[in-house]
Amino acid sequence: MQQSFVNRYMRQAGTMIILIIMVILVLRELYIFLPGLLGAITTYILSRNSYFQLIYHRKWKKGRTAGLYLLFFFLIPSALIYFSITMLGHQLRPFLSDPAVFFSKMKDAVTSMQDKTQIHFVSADFLTGIQEKMAGLIPRLVNDTVILLTNFAILLFVLYYMLVHGSEMESYLRKIIPLKKVNIDLLASETKRIVRASAIGIPLISLIQGITAGIGYIIFGVDDFILWGFLTGVFAFFPVIGTMIIWIPLVIALYSGGHTWNATGLMIYSIIVTGNIDYVSRITILKKLGNIHPVVAVFGVIAGLGLFGFIGFIFGPLLVSYIILIFRIYRSEFANNNGSEQPAARSSEDNQLPY
Repeated sequence: MQQSFVNRYMRQAGTMIILIIMVILVLRELYIFLPGLLGAITTYILSRNSYFQLIYHRKWKKGRTAGLYLLFFFLIPSALIYFSITMLGHQLRPFLSDPAVFFSKMKDAVTSMQDKTQIHFVSADFLTGIQEKMAGLIPRLVNDTVILLTNFAILLFVLYYMLVHGSEMESYLRKIIPLKKVNIDLLASETKRIVRASAIGIPLISLIQGITAGIGYIIFGVDDFILWGFLTGVFAFFPVIGTMIIWIPLVIALYSGGHTWNATGLMIYSIIVTGNIDYVSRITILKKLGNIHPVVAVFGVIAGLGLFGFIGFIFGPLLVSYIILIFRIYRSEFANNNGSEQPAARSSEDNQLPY
């Protein structure tokens, strides 16, 4: 009896090891396309409730309704990309036409600022190194663009089948996940909560930072303040140093143009106002949308961007939250000797599934 029990668990362990190895091999080969798959999961979580309402309550056709969702998720990014290219086109034209002249002007501006402030924070060798790295940027940019478009196509392709077979997929996942029902429900609700909070909250925080920075650019006489405010909002996706990528060059440009007071004012405004609005908005917005701690959000985004690319701003906080959640699940599954299941807290939305 004991021997058959041991043999059973050895077979079970062997099967799991083989399965894990196969999954790792597949993921390693498809890692470059992982952002597309994660993006499909994100858009599915964001749209599943409204989609199921249309399918199960209003009796819409699955395929056609999924097609409408795909059209929506295609048009929104396309409009943003077109808007970005239109705004950036005239600014990038001088750099693309003659990069050497552009870098020469940048060196003169930095040198002028350092002479006026008597603070030498950038060396000539550093600027020369940047110029050499920028020379290989365009081929890399073309390659990254192809990868991005491929991932976007994968996102739409996978999303279509996730929507059409959504209820069957969720039922199957509930059957194969080797956890108690209470912990499966907890895992599902936490995933929905973090993904929705990150997907809605972080873009909203970036929008607030872009508007805040844009107001500062207006006050201190920066030309094309709409463009620079837009770019500040885009780079605000990267926590801590994101907005500095935009406002520091603007401060340098103002100093080199002889606008010392405006440059100093913009620097103080950017450090005190634009910098702190990120912290305040993360505390308030992410806390309200998904009860995400700012530390989890910041470190999650940093880790997620390195692991998953741009979509990591959603799945980074989710990964950090999973680490905390798995400890809770482990305690529930293995450390609770009485074997009783405590009911998981589920949101009202989870209790009102449309099917």
